[in-house]
Amino acid sequence: MRTAEPRSAAAQRVPHQVDEERWPDVAARPGASRLRTAATSVVVRRALERLPLRVRFPDGTHAGTGGPLIEIHDTGAFHERVGAHGLVGFGESYMAGDWDAPDLVGALTVLAGNLADLVPAPLQRLRGLWALRQPESQRNTPSGARGNISRHYDLSNELFAVFLDETLTYSAAHFRGFPADQELLAAAQHRKIDRLLDLAEVGEGTRLLEIGTGWGELAIRAAARGAHVNSLTLSREQRDLALERVRGAGLADRVSIELRDYREAVGTYDAIVSVEMVEAVGEEFWPVYFATLDARLAPGGRVALQAITMPHDRMLASRGTYTWIQKYIFPGGRLPSVEAVDRLTSEHTALSTTRRDALGAHYAETLRLWRERFTERADDVEALGFDETFRRMWTFYLAYSEAGFRSGYLDVQQYLFTKGEPTR
Repeated sequence: MRTAEPRSAAAQRVPHQVDEERWPDVAARPGASRLRTAATSVVVRRALERLPLRVRFPDGTHAGTGGPLIEIHDTGAFHERVGAHGLVGFGESYMAGDWDAPDLVGALTVLAGNLADLVPAPLQRLRGLWALRQPESQRNTPSGARGNISRHYDLSNELFAVFLDETLTYSAAHFRGFPADQELLAAAQHRKIDRLLDLAEVGEGTRLLEIGTGWGELAIRAAARGAHVNSLTLSREQRDLALERVRGAGLADRVSIELRDYREAVGTYDAIVSVEMVEAVGEEFWPVYFATLDARLAPGGRVALQAITMPHDRMLASRGTYTWIQKYIFPGGRLPSVEAVDRLTSEHTALSTTRRDALGAHYAETLRLWRERFTERADDVEALGFDETFRRMWTFYLAYSEAGFRSGYLDVQQYLFTKGEPTR
C-alpha cells in the first residue's frame, strides 16, 4: 500500500555538486531507456513492498512494511542508475545524493539480510546478461595487484588516522563485550593481534613472515615478543609510516618491511600471520596465495590467518560480478567462503585447519566505531582535500560493511593452520 505523506525537508534539499572529472559515473546519469527505467521502477517497488523498511518518494508515496527510513530525493535518477548498473548504481546513487537514510546502517542491514531475494528469480537466472563484469584491468597479476592496493591504501595515511585508533589497525578488533566504546578500540585491536600471535606461537626467536603489513602494529608487537619479523606490503604509504613506527619503537633490528608481493616471498619461517589480506588476492590467485603460505612455512610451523568470508552460495552466485566495493573501494577484491578456504587448503597445500573462530559481531562493532569517528571528523577529512562525494562514498562503504556483518551476510574468521613434520 502506498499513501501520500508531506515531503520532508530532507527530500527538498539541494543536492551537492559532483566533480565531473573526478567522479564521471556519479556526475552523469547513465541515460537508461525509458522502458528499462520503468521496468526497474516496478521491480524495485515490488521488492521494497515486502521489506521491513519505509521508503519515501518525492511525491509523498511510500513503500515497505515499516522500519528504517530511506528517503528518495530523485526518483528518476535513482531508477536510472539501479536499472543500468544494479547494486553499483545503487551505491552511486547514494554518492550522488539521490537518496539518504537517517539510519543508514539499519536500512542497509535490512537490504543485506534480504539480498538473495531482492532480484526476482527469473532475473537471477539471467544474471550473466545484466550484471556488470569485473574489468580485466583489475586482475591481481603482480603488476595489477600493486595498482589495486595503491588505489586504496595509498589514499593518505592522514585519512586513515582520522578514523582508526592510535594503533592504526585496519581490521576487525576483538572486544570483551558489547557495546564497545571508542576508548576500548585500541585495547581490542591489541587483543586481536595478541590472539593471532598466540595462535601462531610467536615468541623469542620466532622467524615470522607477515603478509600484509598494514601500518606495522602487528610487526611491532611480534618483535616486542622477541620474534624476527619479515613483513610484506605493496603500499608505499603504509611501508614508509610502518618503518617510522618500528624505528620509533626501537625495534628496527628485529623488523624488516619490504615493498614486495606475497608471490615474491623467499625463505622459510616458523610462523606466518596474514590479517585480512586474502580478500585482496582475487579468486583467480587464491590457490597461489595458499600455496605460498605452505611453501614459506617450515615443517611444524603455524599460520594464523584472519579472513572476511561470505556464504558459499552467494560467493558462487556473484562470481565474476563487478561490485560497487570493487569499483570504488577495493579494486580486485573478492571474499572467499569458509568452504572455499577448506577446499583451497586441502587441494593446494599440506596445511591442516586446526582451529577456526568466527568473530563477525566484533567486526560490526569495529566498523561502527570507525564510522562514528569518520562522521565526527568530517571537517578533518574535508581539510585533507576529500570532497563531499568522497565522504558520502566512504560513509556508505563503512555503513555497507557494518550492515553486512550485522545481518550475518558477512563474517570474519580467525584460522590456525598447522604443517606437520615431514614423514621419514
